[in-house]
Amino acid sequence: MTVESVERPETETGGCGGCGGHATSPGGETPETPRERVNRRWNEIMQETRVAQTGVQILFGFLLSVAFTPLFHDLGTFDHAVYVITVVSGAAATASLIAPVSIHRFLSGQRMKDEMVEVAHRLMMGGMALLAVTIGCTLFLILHVVLPGLTAKLLVGAVMLWFALSWYALPLWLRRRSAHRAARRNPS
Repeated sequence: MTVESVERPETETGGCGGCGGHATSPGGETPETPRERVNRRWNEIMQETRVAQTGVQILFGFLLSVAFTPLFHDLGTFDHAVYVITVVSGAAATASLIAPVSIHRFLSGQRMKDEMVEVAHRLMMGGMALLAVTIGCTLFLILHVVLPGLTAKLLVGAVMLWFALSWYALPLWLRRRSAHRAARRNPS
């Protein structure tokens, strides 16, 4: 395990590279060692993966069954294209969100946990983006059938905006706010 790859994200961002906020311990506790930090980060990624995997697997299972319903064959070419995009993005999301488990199985005991954490972090971020696309396309497919016209598009747009704000903009804003606070406390 290399210390530089574990510590670099924290020195640059004021927190762990994956979630941005554990560099200092609250309440004056002893700071983490690099090994403790990478172990904690790995455990956090595994917990987050379990949550995301459950959601994507349930959604993907639902999507696979849709093609075998009588109504599916009555849908137009556009709806079939949206369905294909939805299923492919769902499969890609499933692969990305399950990949950290496979990586761990192949590399366990190889003293590569810092590299595994970085790769798993990137796979999780990509998987979450693909999951958002899958959810958006699923919602569009359903609403396009139920509410033809502009209403479906507006509702899907509003939901996808909410995803972008809550999944990406909010965490980035919180990270930036935390970095500004740290800079004010420790001016260089």
